[in-house]
Amino acid sequence: MPEIHASAIIDPKAKIADSARIGPFCIIGPDVDLGEGCELFSHVVIGGRTTIGNRNKFYPFSSIGLAPQDLKYKGEPSTLEIGDDNVVREYVTMNPGTEGGGMKTMVGSRCLFMVGAHVAHDCIVGSQVIMANNATLAGHVTVEDFAVIGGLSAVHQFVRIGQHAMIGGMSGVEHDVIPYGSVMGDRARLSGLNLVGMKRRGYSRDDIHDLRAAYRLLFGAEGTMAERLESVQAAYSKSAPVQDVVNFIEAESSRALCQPHKEDRSSTVD
Repeated sequence: MPEIHASAIIDPKAKIADSARIGPFCIIGPDVDLGEGCELFSHVVIGGRTTIGNRNKFYPFSSIGLAPQDLKYKGEPSTLEIGDDNVVREYVTMNPGTEGGGMKTMVGSRCLFMVGAHVAHDCIVGSQVIMANNATLAGHVTVEDFAVIGGLSAVHQFVRIGQHAMIGGMSGVEHDVIPYGSVMGDRARLSGLNLVGMKRRGYSRDDIHDLRAAYRLLFGAEGTMAERLESVQAAYSKSAPVQDVVNFIEAESSRALCQPHKEDRSSTVD
C-alpha cells in the first residue's frame, strides 16, 4: 500500500501506485494517476486529468494539473501528462491543455523544474529540460530535449525552443530559438551557440566545428535566409547537429526565427 500521511486528502477514485509516498496536507483529485515511486513531500496539490509516471518528486506548494490560466478555457476535459524521474520544486505550476491547443500538455522525463517555474496549457516539454527559478512558458510553447531556460525568463506563446538551446536568465523570448542556440536579452536575440552544453554532452570536435561554420554561413549578411539554408544543407549534409538546425528552421511555425544583432552575425559565443 502507498505511504499516505493521515492529513493528506486523496479522492478514492484517484489511482495511486503502491510504492508512492504522500506527505502531510497533500490533495489529490479523482482523475489523477500517480505512478510507482513518486513522492509528494507536503502541501502538494494535484488535480485535473493528470497522468504522472514513475519516481517523480514534488516539493511543497507545487500545483499540478489544475485549470489553465486561459480565459478561453470552458472546462473541457483536457489532460496533463508527465513522464518519469522529474524533480518539481516549490511553487511550480503545470496546467492541462485546452480545446484551442490539442487538449493536452506534455512533460517528458528527467527534467528539473526549479522554484516557481510555470508550464502553461498546451505546452510540449521534452526530456532532460531544465527550467530555472521563476522561468515561465506561455501557452502552446514547445521545448525540445536538453534545453535550459534561465531564471526569470519568459517564453511567448507558440514559440519553439530547439534541443540543447540555452536561454539566458531574465530573457524575454518572442521568436523560435534554433537547436544548440544561445539567446539572451529583455527581447532575446541569438548570441551564438551553446558550445559549453555541447561539450558537456559529449559532442565531438568535428560536430562542433561543423556547427560553428554552418552558423556563420546561416546568419551571414549575404543572400536570403532560404538561399543560405540551402547552402548549409548541402555543405553539411552528413552533420547531424547541422541537420537538426536545418530541419528545425524548415518546420512549420507561427513565429519568426530568433536572429543575432547585425553586428553579431558571425558570433559563436558559448
